[in-house]
Amino acid sequence: MLRRLRAHSAATAVVISGALSVSLFMQPARGEEKTQQRLEDATEVFSQIMATPDKGIPQDLLEKAHCIVIVPGVKKGAFIVGAEYGKGFLTCRDHGNRAWCAPGAVRIEGGSVGLQAGGSETDVILMVMNQQGEEKLLQSQFTLGGEGEVAAGPVGRTIAAKTDAKLTAGILSWSRSRGIFAGVAVQGATLRQDLDDNQVLYGKKLENREIVMQHVKPPASARKLLDQLNQYPLSAKGE
Repeated sequence: MLRRLRAHSAATAVVISGALSVSLFMQPARGEEKTQQRLEDATEVFSQIMATPDKGIPQDLLEKAHCIVIVPGVKKGAFIVGAEYGKGFLTCRDHGNRAWCAPGAVRIEGGSVGLQAGGSETDVILMVMNQQGEEKLLQSQFTLGGEGEVAAGPVGRTIAAKTDAKLTAGILSWSRSRGIFAGVAVQGATLRQDLDDNQVLYGKKLENREIVMQHVKPPASARKLLDQLNQYPLSAKGE
């Protein structure tokens, strides 16, 4: 009987050990899968919003932007009680060739985003319009509406006289909830770099400033997003 118990215990230990090994092996794969899916979601969000010019981000603003942040599918409650947070990506223009650079991972926590309260989830887009805003964005973290001045971004083709005041802001912001896309002033939210997701993308925990400033090669999974963004080259007015 004692021998049987020992044999059973040994067999059980082997099974548990094997299960743990499989679990540990699968965790990085699952993390990579989630990050890849989030990149695809960010690409789809941007593509859908820009597909209808009269209801999307004004093209001439995008052509002047220094950086963009896309956070797809922020869960309900994240900006109301801070219990959850959204994860997404930033990319900035390469100051040399003006194309959009490799993306850095970010997460956004707390604050208020208006339309979030009315929908099950919200897509958030932030657009950085000047060098000062880019410097703030590339910090390890900063608070929107605190350290960075944020204004609700305009929607559609005609933005001229109506948006002069808004264009003085370093960052413009929009959200989409239940199919409604509108400019909203994101206030009090904290934007942080996500080193864990950067490790998934680049094999090491690069900081977002390193990715942007050191011309890190984009991962293959970011190609679709960058192709979408590069349809809007930097205009002469954005130099």
